[in-house]
Parts: sequence; C-alpha cells; structure tokens
Amino acid sequence: MAKVLLTGGAGYIGSHTAVEFLEAGIDVVVVDNFSNSSPKAIKRVEQITGKSVALYEADVCDKDATRKIFDEHRLDAVVHFAGYKAVGESVKKPVEYYRNNLDSALVVCELMREYDVRGIVFSSSATVYGVSENVPFKEDAPTGGCTNPYGWTKYMIEQILRDYANATPGVSATLLRYFNPVGAHPSGEIGEDPYGEPNNLAPYVCQVAVGRLPLLRVFGNDYPTPDGTGVRDFIHVVDLAKGHVAAFQHMKEGVRTYNLGTGHGYSVFDMINAFKRVNNVEIPYKIVDRRPGDVATSYADPSLANSELEWKATLGLDDMCRDAYNWQRKNPNGYRD
Repeated sequence: MAKVLLTGGAGYIGSHTAVEFLEAGIDVVVVDNFSNSSPKAIKRVEQITGKSVALYEADVCDKDATRKIFDEHRLDAVVHFAGYKAVGESVKKPVEYYRNNLDSALVVCELMREYDVRGIVFSSSATVYGVSENVPFKEDAPTGGCTNPYGWTKYMIEQILRDYANATPGVSATLLRYFNPVGAHPSGEIGEDPYGEPNNLAPYVCQVAVGRLPLLRVFGNDYPTPDGTGVRDFIHVVDLAKGHVAAFQHMKEGVRTYNLGTGHGYSVFDMINAFKRVNNVEIPYKIVDRRPGDVATSYADPSLANSELEWKATLGLDDMCRDAYNWQRKNPNGYRD
C-alpha cells in the first residue's frame, strides 16, 4: 500500500487531506510541531476514517527528528504543508517566516534525496500571483511581486522545488496554488481553528456567529466590484483535500503547477449573505478601511487541474457556509473545547 508523509498534517488543510488519503486507501504519516494545530485533529481523523495514523510531534526544520520518520517508514511521497501562514504576522516577523518556511522545505528536499523519495506535492498559494488582477489566473500568469513575506516564501519554495526536481532524475514535484479554502469536514469533527484572531474571512464569520467575536470587520466596500467588497475564489476544504490525492495519483517526473479553485468569484457580502441564509444566523459587521495589499478581485482558472488531474471542485458556497458553521457550533472554542 502506498504511504505519504504529511508535514504539518495536523493543521486545517493537512487534517482534511489526511482523511481523503485514508479514504482513498493510502496510508498517511503525519509530522507536526503543533505550533498552530492540535493533536486532537489527528485523533478525530482516525475516528472519521476508522484507520490509524502514525503521528510524530516534531519540527520539520529539525533534520535529525525528521530523518527518524524517513528511517521508520518507506515513503512514496511527501505532501508539504508545514509552515507559518499568517500574512499579517509575516510582515511583523519576516526573518522568522523566511527561516521556518524555507528551512522546512530544504530539510524535506535533503531527506527525499537521501532516502530516494521521488514525489512531493507542495502546498503553495495564489499569493504568488502578487497584486495582478488579470483574472482568472492561469498557471502561466506572471508570478512574484508578492505583497508580504508569507507570499514570498511560497514563491521561493516553488523555485527551490523546481530546481530540485529539474536537477534530480525521477523526481516529481507538483505545486498546488490554493485560492481561499473554507468550510470543514461534514462530520463537524475537524475544521479551521486559528490561534488568536482569525486572519481569514470564513473563521471570522463563524466566530461572530457563535458569539466569540462581537462583529465582522469588512475591509473596504469601495472596490470596483459588483457590491464594492473584495471578490475571491472560495473553495471547500474537502474539495481542496481531494486535489492533493489527485495530484499524488497523477504524479509524473518533472514539475507541474496547478490552481486549485472553483473558477468562480464570490464577494465578501456574498459570503455573509449565504452564511446568514443557510444557517439562519445574524452576522453583524462594520465597514473599515481597506487592508494594504488586498486586490479587488482574485479567482482561478482551474481547467488544467480539471483535465490533467481529473479533479474538479464540486461543493458550492452554501456547502462551505453550512459545514463551517456546523464545525464551529459543535466546537465553539475549536480543539480547546
């Protein structure tokens, strides 16, 4: 049976991806230092799937600790999620972001080479497209011009993996550029649990809905969009997780890049209104100034992933809002309940 290592696999996207790999009959090994996640997530993955997960508490930047995992398991591929991911924090702590995110990627590459593991799927981001609004984004659109250190780390790791794969015969590197993951597993057992104030729209809306936060701040209503609020390609995290399984199943030698999105843009007000309607809850909000670096409109052209990976997002905005609220209502304080 195939076996993959999920670095940062206890996080929001990693835990959902673990479920989809296990349900596809692929074994998973998870390594996480729990700096922004909880071991409870993996316990719940096991409950959802009825399968066991080999879980290691370690920092992927620690090469000796990570080597132990490569030593103990014959791995077919690595899915690399591990990394700091808060855009605002990255502006305040650029050195920490570059050190952590680049070091973890380099350690993974070194150990893959040492143990002859030939496949890697990388958790990249639409932030690599910078502030361009030439939508929808196709994979051959210009990259760079990132607006924050977090985005630059994704851009740099993409380049590291391209160079590594091009220099190493037999290696497959698949770069998955996510748009805006939202929602939760329909069981409500795993979901997004940000530490501190949420950085993203959906968990913020959820926390307002359950009373953890008093109101939602909407950053700008004067964009050149249909209702004045920013438009984004929101994708259900279960669809996104299935994209990683598809990427693993379609690995080929060399480097491939895919957008994972729905191909449809939803505004902030679209999200708020769908959430209120689907869940029958009120979401008080106030309009505040735009955030620096935010663009008016960003959404994917996912047609390459649709054709080459035989993958397509099937869940809509209503599904995202229903599942996100189901998770938050069942777990008002996240994994700390």
